[in-house]
Amino acid sequence: MDNLLSIVTFLPLFGAIVLMFFLRGDDEMAVKNAKLLTLFATGATFIASLFILQEFDPSNTGFQMVEQAGWLGGLTYKLGVDGISILFVMLTTFMMPIVIGASWKIDHRVKEYMIAFLVLETLMIGVFLSLDLVLFYVFFEAGLIPMFLIIGIWGGKDKIYAAFKFFLYTLLGSVLMLIAMIAMWYDAGTTDIVKLLNHEFSAGTISVLGFQIVGGAQTLMWLAFFASFAVKMPMWPVHTWLPDAHVQAPTAGSVVLAAILIKMGGYGFLRFSLPMFPVASDIMQSFVFFLSVAAIILTSLIALAQTDMKKLIAYSSVAHMGFVTMGIFTFNQQGLDGAIFQMISHGFISGALFLSVGIVYDRMHTREIEAYGGLAIRMPVYALIFMLFTMANVGLPGTSGFIGEFLTLVAVFKVNTWVAFGAATGVILSAAYALYLYRRVVFGDLIKESLKGITDMDTREKLVIAPLALFTLLLGIYPALVLDIIGPSVEALVHNFETVVGAADTAAPNH
Repeated sequence: MDNLLSIVTFLPLFGAIVLMFFLRGDDEMAVKNAKLLTLFATGATFIASLFILQEFDPSNTGFQMVEQAGWLGGLTYKLGVDGISILFVMLTTFMMPIVIGASWKIDHRVKEYMIAFLVLETLMIGVFLSLDLVLFYVFFEAGLIPMFLIIGIWGGKDKIYAAFKFFLYTLLGSVLMLIAMIAMWYDAGTTDIVKLLNHEFSAGTISVLGFQIVGGAQTLMWLAFFASFAVKMPMWPVHTWLPDAHVQAPTAGSVVLAAILIKMGGYGFLRFSLPMFPVASDIMQSFVFFLSVAAIILTSLIALAQTDMKKLIAYSSVAHMGFVTMGIFTFNQQGLDGAIFQMISHGFISGALFLSVGIVYDRMHTREIEAYGGLAIRMPVYALIFMLFTMANVGLPGTSGFIGEFLTLVAVFKVNTWVAFGAATGVILSAAYALYLYRRVVFGDLIKESLKGITDMDTREKLVIAPLALFTLLLGIYPALVLDIIGPSVEALVHNFETVVGAADTAAPNH
């Protein structure tokens, strides 16, 4: 099918335009129609994305289904998909109908809410499919706007503070990335990502303000991109915007943030940092390892001290992203496979955990852990579902959470045993905070009067969370579903990286 990537990218935006101009009024029927239309648009986008998966050939390590056209002022509109990006596109289109299904009880400015999520979906898909620097930057930055509105309008009592913190943190890092992109265009004479992947940026030592920069222009560009991707992940210590954003965002906003938006940082490392700046990436390996282990251990300890369920899961996300950055910077097949698998798996697991918090919040209007206890007595189905995702979050064998953590730990053990040891302590800590949360919320006696009338999950809630449970178990039992698709592209990336870095080491004066 021609222009399949463009159709998948802009179908949600088309739905948003229809919603904006053709659906009027705010009565009960209009509200219901807005929800149904949005569910239809996101569902249709997911079905369309399945055709991308059907046409995709994993053995081809290049970009496939490439669409290219001239754009304003000589800029290029170029989309394409490879083994690294395709599963992020699928994760996005898969999660969005679930997100809309979880938003069914929204009753405040419903039309605007649905438009914001549809626009956000287009921008997120665009990030993963862009093959032009300018186009990538437009999608990457524009995604801030709908998320800023989702937190700022439909969030909790400190929503304005959280929205501005989210916006300013992510914008600041991206300004440096923009400067680096201009430098790349000046050096290579193109903004085409495919051409830039084959362009060798200078990696010789240079002097800047009296400081000797090893890796030269590559290191400076790597640092500029790192500033953006580290905030987006988010990596320690620039992670502090995430817990605030999660706590204040509506449930659906938290799901999108955890499942898709923070994965853009990891995708950025895979698309830009490793293949375009390999020498700088090699130089900065120890620095990234240090930050990754710090994230895994420190944010796990902070999670143990939390009294708010959402905040605990938010810190858990930061710790799990530490495994991702650690895996990426092992520069070997297992590490990169594990990192990508962990990002896909974390999308299902963390999304489901935030949905689980939203289910009890809808009933009790509090996220304080102390307000709960003994839920298993009144909510046995909920207790079972919450148990599944808690165990997956810990990395229990048989769930998708185990595969990603295991692969990254094995990969990093080959590179640095101390880093592997530090990360492994994080696995123990994750079990501590996750099981501690579960015990306090679900087990024990039902002694609080306010909980004695609480009802179990309804049909809509079960339908929303069931697909996430299915894939969490399926990928845990049969990880080849992911690994077979990403394997050849990751292998090509690792091979190219080793070739360039090996040649640079051979050419270095001390060899």
